[in-house]
Amino acid sequence: MSTFSFLKQLITLSLIARQALCLSVSIPVAAPSTAPTLAPDLVSISIEQDRWTDYVGTTSRNQFFFNTLENLNQLTGKPPRFRIGADSEDRTDFSPAVQFAENVFPAFSNTTPYPEASENIVGDGYYQAAQWLPPNTHVVWGVNFKTLNITTAFLNAKSMVKAFASPAMKASGITLDAFEIGNEADFYNSVLSQYVTNWNTFATNLTATGKLSKSSTTKFWGGAFGGDSHTTNGFSPQGLITAGILSSTPGSLITTMSVHRYSGSFCQGSGGLLQDLMTKSTIRGNLTGFTPDIAAVKAKGLDFVLGETNSYACHGAPGVSNTAGAALWTLDYALFAPQIGISRVYFHQGIGYKYSMIQPATLTRSPLDGSTLSAPLAPHVQSQYYGAIVAAEAIGNSGSTRAVELSINNSFIAGYAFYVGNKLARALLINSQAFLTTTTTARTSTLVNLGLTGAGAPTKMSIKRLSIPHADATSGLKWGGQTYETSDGKVSGSLQVTTANVASGVEIQETEAVLLTFL
Repeated sequence: MSTFSFLKQLITLSLIARQALCLSVSIPVAAPSTAPTLAPDLVSISIEQDRWTDYVGTTSRNQFFFNTLENLNQLTGKPPRFRIGADSEDRTDFSPAVQFAENVFPAFSNTTPYPEASENIVGDGYYQAAQWLPPNTHVVWGVNFKTLNITTAFLNAKSMVKAFASPAMKASGITLDAFEIGNEADFYNSVLSQYVTNWNTFATNLTATGKLSKSSTTKFWGGAFGGDSHTTNGFSPQGLITAGILSSTPGSLITTMSVHRYSGSFCQGSGGLLQDLMTKSTIRGNLTGFTPDIAAVKAKGLDFVLGETNSYACHGAPGVSNTAGAALWTLDYALFAPQIGISRVYFHQGIGYKYSMIQPATLTRSPLDGSTLSAPLAPHVQSQYYGAIVAAEAIGNSGSTRAVELSINNSFIAGYAFYVGNKLARALLINSQAFLTTTTTARTSTLVNLGLTGAGAPTKMSIKRLSIPHADATSGLKWGGQTYETSDGKVSGSLQVTTANVASGVEIQETEAVLLTFL
């Protein structure tokens, strides 16, 4: 073969390979009628109840945590909402002799380096600490239901009501939206009808305690189940509705049905497990099963939320939940949820949890295996926080942004278009193909050709990238060239955004997200 023929063959093969890494994506210029409106606080936070004050502060604000919340607030115009509860919710008692909280923790293990408290005794200051949240934060708080001690529930609720009526809370516009009665009560109740009877007893007491009514600020969340039968006669939102929970006086004050969802229960991680978590089909398969539940809830005019969710149980899988790939999972998971009618997604957090977006306290033992650290680990954000930041910027601060998932014929690339009013404002592309530290082939890029359909299509766009060294990296992420891996939780570095013609399309690497803002 001549040198010329050899070079010609190489060029041909290169062109074929490049064509194989091209996609065409159609983006409507006007918002489709099916595009849901996204809550600015779509990405919200669930906090393990035992370590609440480690997050927010006691006699003064935890400034690092506050800064991470303010970053999101500045992007969307609203801070994340909070649900405070989970396993330790059903182990919480009240004592007027306790100022903030006194915890009893079981022994830790290498798979659970930071276990939940076996006992959590709180006082008035525990609830008053909510004053350190950003102004205008909305809060849902859980009360102990498992022990069926109505006095405990009453005392905690009374303290909550007093705290949220305080001048400091009123001045900041921080509100108690709802009581949540029990965490995953389906795991300790076997008969739905008996559960509803017990719930009504507790809810009647809390209605009187909090002076709840149709016109009051505080209402109830229903459900908070760990599993979901998706049936009308089991533990599920539609099961509760069929059992008549909405017909009682306190039940009529339920505004939201909450379910919990994890992608699985794995206490050891792997590259394959990370790829499975990130993949489009896994994300959609983990959420679309709630379609009948959502329909039943929406038919009653109620909100449907994932009140507690994250990647894998056991507080996350090491080498998976704490990695950069999980940031892309967070982003796609959160944005897909409203496409099927989920109002908000509360990502669960805990001190030392591998899947926490934010670690707001100094750690002395490894959150991965419980080993003693050679030096204390200062407060820091973890990779998933970048997913929250990118989602917030994509949603923006209009207060009425709508979004639609784009139809993309690729197993790894997902996309969403965002509209302000009826006008196309932004598009987001996510490539969830895992580029790992163990990957032996070159990192590929895909050219995405953008077909903007409709009158008045923009011709220019800015491009901002979530750059990730590897899917299994635990640091080094950059959003538009900037980092949130700082000592104070604030963004640092020079912003890097490029401008291009829409007709040129955009390239996206494996394990990357790209935000396009149309000019």
